[in-house]
Amino acid sequence: LPLVETDERERLRSLFGRHVGHDVAQRALASAPRLGGENRTVAVLFIDLVGSTALAERESAATVVDLLNRFFAVVVEHGERNGGFVNKFEGDAALLIFGAPVDHPDPATAALRTARTLAAALRADGGFEIGIGVTYGPVIAGNIGAESRFEYTVIGDTVNQAARLTDLAKDDPDTDVLTSSTVLEHATSDERQLWESGRSVTLRGRSAPTVLAAPILRGQQASTR
Repeated sequence: LPLVETDERERLRSLFGRHVGHDVAQRALASAPRLGGENRTVAVLFIDLVGSTALAERESAATVVDLLNRFFAVVVEHGERNGGFVNKFEGDAALLIFGAPVDHPDPATAALRTARTLAAALRADGGFEIGIGVTYGPVIAGNIGAESRFEYTVIGDTVNQAARLTDLAKDDPDTDVLTSSTVLEHATSDERQLWESGRSVTLRGRSAPTVLAAPILRGQQASTR
């Protein structure tokens, strides 16, 4: 190919990857994407920033956007470092997937490690009050929307649980990160040692109780482990 055309293709590839994630972009470029989904077992990390609505009411748009960009830069850095896919940004929240669209050798451990290091990094940065929820289980993953406009995403109870754990973490006076014993059971023993199980709660929409777990102090401080 002529150099100019090759450069343009690489520019478009890079731009496409920034919008949808590099793994999704690679899949789309390798074969024509189509609507549809598949069953996957993944770990899900949901993170929400507390207080951004109040901040938007008293600060300029430029200040709010700068804060959100600093926040999301840390989220992307720690997620990608552990093999996570930043599926979407939702205002002041983000959804990370470990195990889709490409396989991950140890999604539960990677998600838990990301939760710990991400929370520690945001505390060190200052000015960020957050809630993080981590779950593990089945999802439907695929391209959802219309033929003219669709996106790769994951849906299912595992995703919903992550959002509900995040809400609990935002209101918990002792921790800003919560997961469940189910996730710990699928993680390595080294990672499990950095978490402590606690109370049981019945999450909205579920009949069985969920045993919660949070990072213990040394896990919270291990910002690079």
